[in-house]
Amino acid sequence: MRTADAETQRKILNRLKRARGQLDAVINAVETGGKCRDVVTQLSAVSTALDRAGFAIIANAMQYCLVDPDEAAELEDGLTTAELEKLFLSLA
Repeated sequence: MRTADAETQRKILNRLKRARGQLDAVINAVETGGKCRDVVTQLSAVSTALDRAGFAIIANAMQYCLVDPDEAAELEDGLTTAELEKLFLSLA
């Protein structure tokens, strides 16, 4: 993934790591018979963290990964507007 800067990448990674920690808590709660309310609350937190990370990645792509459609075939990680739109809608 092309990134804007180290700060943007750090923020995205922090969100993903937070989601991983929350998912570990969900798994642990299910394995140990945790309370339903706690499991659902943690699961909601995982979902939100992943959504925010996804939207941050898409926002970054809008700024740094978009290329001219004619150049897209030449660049492995370049995205056309149509491809970016499809990715964005997959998060909805």
